[in-house]
Amino acid sequence: MNQSIQQFKTDFFKALAHPMRIQILELLSEGAKNVNELQSILGSEGSAVSQQLAVLRSKNVVQGMKEGTTVIYSLRDPLIKDLLEVAKQIFDNHLVNAISMLEDIRKET
Repeated sequence: MNQSIQQFKTDFFKALAHPMRIQILELLSEGAKNVNELQSILGSEGSAVSQQLAVLRSKNVVQGMKEGTTVIYSLRDPLIKDLLEVAKQIFDNHLVNAISMLEDIRKET
């Protein structure tokens, strides 16, 4: 595989490697929002939300459009919504496997 593609993937997944950034992306999957809206929904300080948005912006995962004095954030690529859904499906599959193993263990005892 091309080294630059591997580096892009590494940087991209590093940008996603924080719970608040995932929450922000899930919220932006529902539609564009400003920092105050994200802060209110997340119940977090504006500075924390702004810091996480800065990371996502620096990796070109989200984009900001200025409307007056407010910046409205949105996903740069709508496929990120699909990626988050696939990640959820993978998580669900792991849970199903774990539940199945627990049921097998309980049957043995």
